[in-house]
Amino acid sequence: MTSNLSFVHPSPDSPWQTYLSQVDRVTPYLGHLARWVETLKRPKRALIVDIPIELDDGTVAHYEGFRVQHNLSRGPGKGGVRYHPAVTLEEVMALAAWMSIKNAAVNLPYGGAKGGVRVEPKQLSLKELERLTRRYTSEIGLIIGPQQDIPAPDVNTNAQVMAWMMDTYSMNTGATSTGVVTGKPIHLGGSLGRVKATGRGVFVTGREAARRINLPLDGARVAVQGFGNVGSSAAELFVQAGAQLVAIQDHTGTIFNGGGIELADLMPMVQRQGSIGGFTGAEVIPDEDFWDVDCDILIPAALEGQITPARAQRLKAKLVLEGANGPTLPEADDILAERGVLVVPDVICNAGGVTVSYFEWVQDFSSFFWTEDEINVRLEKIMIGALRRIWDTADQHRISLRTATFAVACERILTAREERGLYP
Repeated sequence: MTSNLSFVHPSPDSPWQTYLSQVDRVTPYLGHLARWVETLKRPKRALIVDIPIELDDGTVAHYEGFRVQHNLSRGPGKGGVRYHPAVTLEEVMALAAWMSIKNAAVNLPYGGAKGGVRVEPKQLSLKELERLTRRYTSEIGLIIGPQQDIPAPDVNTNAQVMAWMMDTYSMNTGATSTGVVTGKPIHLGGSLGRVKATGRGVFVTGREAARRINLPLDGARVAVQGFGNVGSSAAELFVQAGAQLVAIQDHTGTIFNGGGIELADLMPMVQRQGSIGGFTGAEVIPDEDFWDVDCDILIPAALEGQITPARAQRLKAKLVLEGANGPTLPEADDILAERGVLVVPDVICNAGGVTVSYFEWVQDFSSFFWTEDEINVRLEKIMIGALRRIWDTADQHRISLRTATFAVACERILTAREERGLYP
C-alpha cells in the first residue's frame, strides 16, 4: 500500500525536500549506521491542531497550528515556534529535522522539534495574539513539557509569547513550570544573553571561518538579509570587529551604502518601528539587486530558500554565514562550492540560540543563574569546539562543511538510535 503522507512524497523545492537531499548526500559517510538512515527521513510525531479564537469584534476565527517532533533519540525535543502566513506542515517538518541535526552537531542533549501557526500576527491585536498563543499551547500541551519538548521563540514570536506559553502550560498542569519553554523574560526564568545568542553564534563561527580563509574582518564588507534579532545582532558584532555593513534587506525593502551603514543611526529606528523602511542614511535599491552587492561576507538571516541557483551564480561574497534555517537550495550549494565560496551551514552557524536555550533550561532546573559574561564565554567555547570538530571531518573526507556537519550530527543521532534499539 502506497502512503500519500507528505514526508513520503514531498513537494519539489520544499524545505523538507531540501533536507531529504542533504540526508542523501551524507549517507555514504555513515558506514554501518546507514542502515538506520530512514529514521532521519521520517518525523517521529506530527501534530496538526485547529486554533479557534474569539476576535476583538466578537467573531470567531480559526487558525491552523503545527508541532512536529522529528527525532527524540538523544533527548527531549527542542525547537522554536513561528507565526507566519506561509507556515506549512512540510516547512515545520524540515525545521524540526534541522533542529535534530543542529542539536546533535553542537552535542546538546536534545532531539529536534519545531512549531508554527499559519497567521499574520501583525493583523492581530495584542489580546488576540495572547488568545491565539494560549489556545495553541493548550492544543499542543499533550506533547510538550520540560522533559518532553521545549518550545522557544522563532519568526514573529518573542519573550512575551513564551511567557504566555509557560503560564498556559503551568495553569493546565497545576504547577509553575519555567522549564517548559526557553527564551522567556528574565524575571520568569529566562537567561541573560539569550536574545542576541543566535547572532553572536553567527559572528563567532564567521570569525573562525574568516580566519581559515585569511579574510580580515577589519574592513570586510558585510551584507545582511533579514534584520531581526539574528541579523542585527550579528551585524553589530561584525561592525565592532571593524567590518563595514554595506547592505541590508528586510520585508520593507533593501538599502545600500558603499561607505558603510551607520548602525548608531539605524538601530534606534529599527527598535522603534521594527524595520529599516524609511532610513535616510543609505540608498534604496531594488530587492533583487541585493544579490549583486559587492561584499565579502553575506549573512542570509531571513527565511529558507533564498539563495537559488541563479542567485548563487551572482554572489560576490567570499563567505556565506547562514543565520536563517535552510536559506540555500542544494543546487545553489553546489554552485557556490564550484565558485570557491565558503558556506558555514545553518546547522552550526545559527546554533548559538539553541545553545543558550540549553543554558536557560539547565538554569531553570537548578534555580541557579549565570552572568551574561559567563553565558557568552560558555557559548563561544561550545561553538568553536563544535566547528573545529566539523572542520576536521570536512578536511578528512574532503567534503563541504554542510555535509561534514550532517556527518557528525547524523552519526550521533543514529548511534543513539542503534544503542537504544527498537521498542517493542
